[in-house]
Amino acid sequence: MELHVLNHPLVEHKLTVLRDKNTPSSTFRELVSELVMLEAYEATRDLSVVSTPIETPVAPMTGKKLASPRPIIVPVLRAGLGMLDGMTRLIPTAEVGFLGMKRDEEHPTQQITYANRLPEDLSGRQCFLIDPMLATGGTLVAATHYLAERGAKDVTAINIIAAPEGIKYVEEHIDPSIDFKVVVCAVDEKLNDKCYIVPGLGDAGDRLYGVID
Repeated sequence: MELHVLNHPLVEHKLTVLRDKNTPSSTFRELVSELVMLEAYEATRDLSVVSTPIETPVAPMTGKKLASPRPIIVPVLRAGLGMLDGMTRLIPTAEVGFLGMKRDEEHPTQQITYANRLPEDLSGRQCFLIDPMLATGGTLVAATHYLAERGAKDVTAINIIAAPEGIKYVEEHIDPSIDFKVVVCAVDEKLNDKCYIVPGLGDAGDRLYGVID
């Protein structure tokens, strides 16, 4: 597993405002989109490209274009939807799939899959899993293996913040045959006894979309 933590003053500034409990949902959503664009720039560094001859207004040349098949972006519902706009702004030609998973509250590292909208065959596709929080690591491992069952071998996870315990769990449980990377804005202090990241930013889904009882 390859872990990349962004180190940039703009990321630190935006993340500080994002964490503030007094930041309204409208600002929170915009900041999530801006942060994921900064992360995506790093996460897409190894996108496959092909040489493409073109003519500029001055002369012919050979440039680069994204290779086929198109990369696929997979938000983990529901909080991952808040990151989708930033990703598609950077890669507008990418395909989008959806994966609904939630934590089993009695067994925090186990996940319940309740929805998916994904191609049956992901062979040869570069996949980007987006979810704001890497807490226990259970969702990320389950989601990555879900993609791998469909043939994916190149998966990059983009999370805004992570807990050390979650990173350790992913390192120990991710299938080593997968070319797997994680990009985060920050690694926080720890998980609390309810498996929430400390200091964290609260429940990302609730802060994006409001509390649902």
